[in-house]
Amino acid sequence: MPVRNKHVLAQGGVLKVLAGTAVAAVKQQIGKAPTSGPLPPLPGPVVTDTIEPRPAGLLKDYVRHVGGDPSAYKGRVPPHFFPQWGFPLAAQTLVGIPYPMFKVLNGGCRLEINAPLPAGEPLRSRAWLQDIDDNGRRAVLHQMVVTETEEHPEALVAHLYAIVPLGGGKDSKQANGKSNGKPNGKSEKKEPARVPAHATELARWRLRLDAGLDFAKLTGDFNPVHWVTPYARAFGFRNRILHGFSTMARAIEGLNRNLFAGSIKGLRTFDCKFTRPLVLPAKVGLYIHDGEDGTQQVFVGDAPGGPAYLVGTFETNS
Repeated sequence: MPVRNKHVLAQGGVLKVLAGTAVAAVKQQIGKAPTSGPLPPLPGPVVTDTIEPRPAGLLKDYVRHVGGDPSAYKGRVPPHFFPQWGFPLAAQTLVGIPYPMFKVLNGGCRLEINAPLPAGEPLRSRAWLQDIDDNGRRAVLHQMVVTETEEHPEALVAHLYAIVPLGGGKDSKQANGKSNGKPNGKSEKKEPARVPAHATELARWRLRLDAGLDFAKLTGDFNPVHWVTPYARAFGFRNRILHGFSTMARAIEGLNRNLFAGSIKGLRTFDCKFTRPLVLPAKVGLYIHDGEDGTQQVFVGDAPGGPAYLVGTFETNS
């Protein structure tokens, strides 16, 4: 069922930031803004905001869209909905960073769920740039977004990892001035992420071509690579690609529904990497597997032994 267009009206904050980001990206591309230079002191300044209660209809449709049960969230905001207010704050922490931000990719996220987020009262959120790992070929920007309630100052802690390709070759600099130990600074090519052959399938989804557009209506992330086919192809993709945060939300709700018998209280942490673009339309599965080190692993991929689009671990509440 397509998402109603009226939810776009609730996305003013995100759309404003996206517009500013687009303008900054254009300036970088035409050489009117720096794409290199000294990095600022870290951690960076803290950006704060008060989050007014989200419309009940928006929350209900969002939960339904990502495969959850809206009745399970009565009086609560899903923790994986945080990008709807966290993205504008996180974007502000990157203002003036001397990298080609028009190339930025969503590398992954870690959620620490410490307390529920009430749906009917304002929330406070703060964000800052925690760290930068620059090895000359790519920069990983580690951002923090913390959402608070009156009773719980760290109700939800989100670690975001944005990746900026830098295009450095064998002579590019290494992180912290250190070599990676390979001749000429070359690193070994990593094997593509795959779902373990003996992983257990919990759910299977059919994702429509307009899944990215629907998620954009619900969260405000209207990056055209997710809903404009020619734009996505111009960036080298076969078709539109799904938001990483949409894949993450679906994985969390798949765990809630199929591993925790519908309870939304089972997860304590969820830590994932977005390992390859999920091109739409698609048929993918949710898988779990016990890691050799005792961790509980989660995957979104085509099939056991096949490519994985999300690779992560999770911890449960005892």
